[in-house]
This record gives sequence, C-alpha cells and structure tokens, in this order.
Amino acid sequence: MRMTPLSLWPAAARAGIHGVLTDIDDTLTTDGAITPDALGALQRLRAAGLPVFAITGRPAGWSEAFALAWPVDAIVAENGAVALWRGADGSLQRDYLQDAPTRTANFTRLQAAAQRVLTELPQTRLATDSPGRETDIAIDHSEFAHLDEADIARVVQLMKADGLNATVSSIHINGWIGDHDKLAGARWIVRSRLGRKLDDEIDRWVYVGDSTNDATMFGHFPHSVGVANIERFWQALAHHPRYVAQGERGAGFTEVADAVLSARAAAR
Repeated sequence: MRMTPLSLWPAAARAGIHGVLTDIDDTLTTDGAITPDALGALQRLRAAGLPVFAITGRPAGWSEAFALAWPVDAIVAENGAVALWRGADGSLQRDYLQDAPTRTANFTRLQAAAQRVLTELPQTRLATDSPGRETDIAIDHSEFAHLDEADIARVVQLMKADGLNATVSSIHINGWIGDHDKLAGARWIVRSRLGRKLDDEIDRWVYVGDSTNDATMFGHFPHSVGVANIERFWQALAHHPRYVAQGERGAGFTEVADAVLSARAAAR
C-alpha cells in the first residue's frame, strides 16, 4: 500500500471531525519533548471546542505532569489501562480499567516476565520510565538503548510466551496482561469523560500515530493519519493510516490539527 498524502483528505470529511485521538511519543513530541507548534495546535483545538485524548504506551507516572500541563482532555496511559486528567479544581484525577486486586496479581506476573527477558537477553534493559509503570512492563529498543529487529522480535516472543500481550512502539516494547489495547482505551475514555459511544460516531474522529502499536487504531478509524516518520514502520504495519502528513512528529500533528480547523472554519 502506498502512502496517501494528507493533502488528499477531503475538506468535507475534515469539516465533520469533532474529536482527536493521538499517540504521544514521536507523534505529539519531538526528541522527547512537545514543541511549540504541537502545543499551539492542542491549544487551537481546545479553543475550537474539539476534545483531544492522548493514548500512549507511556506509564501513568510519566503521564501525570502532562495530563495537568497540556491542553488535552485526558491521557490514557499504559496502552489503555490508566486514565489521567485535570479536574475542575486543577487536581490530577485518575481511573483504572482493571480493579485493584487484578492489578496487584498482574504486577507480580509482569515483574517475573520482565526478569525473564533481562536474563535470557542480557543486552536488553528496562525502559527508564519503568518506575512509573503500574500495569505493564517496557523494554527500551530505541530511546536510550538500541535493539535490532531480531532482538525486538525475541522480546515480543518471550512476553507472549509468558501470557502477555506485546506491542512495539517507536521507542519501547510493551507487555501487559488483559484484553485491552489503545482502541479499548479510546472507547473507555470517550464513554467515561464524554458519556458517548465512540463507535457510534467513529467517522467524526481522527486518530494520529507513528508506529506499529498504532496499527489497530489505523485499521479502525476511517480518518487516520500517520506523521511522516511512520515511514520507518510502513512495511511492518498490519493496518496503514489512511493519510500521511508531510511533517514528522509534532510538525505532522500540527498539520493534522490545522487541516481539521481550517476545513471547519470554511464550512461555517
């Protein structure tokens, strides 16, 4: 499948968008930080009344500060398991997809699975954000460490052998227990924060991402966009984004926001 440029996204379809779902690492952020253009795009979306939910494999602990500081309606962390948002009083609010006993039991299994990976593949290391993780584990493959494709595949295999779900983001290999994923997290957050069913209005949302752990979202949403650095993972994607932005990372996200907002303004 060839990449279709974002410029071919019809104006009528863009004008109908009333919500944005987005990955964080290498989609909203560039070199690990949000850039002024992406932050401005989030602010413009909020000013226009469009809800924005960030869905990430990053841990709850890492996401806390951004849930408070960024103009997003919520962050769903750990691939759909933990939701964080800024309350009306400015305090951090949190909710979990799994109950406390389940999380406790799973945590023990997850740590054992992580230790197995580290033992059988001595070249691997836990992601530096691991202390903030509550419901999953993460092995670093491109953030502060480097693993080749064979090592990445072996880590995924070991996680699955221990009964974990496993997915590969642009920086980490994540493993967790449960049938949730980014799509389940998106459905959950739209229902819990907006009181609506995402699947009833799926054609009015756009999803923006950059790697293989976004493939399910790309396949589910009729309006999906990959930022330009999606090219790195293009051949490995089970489902491709409908369109691809010209810019990479935060610049690509900004393109998507501007494409939506300009079409909505013109349709008024």
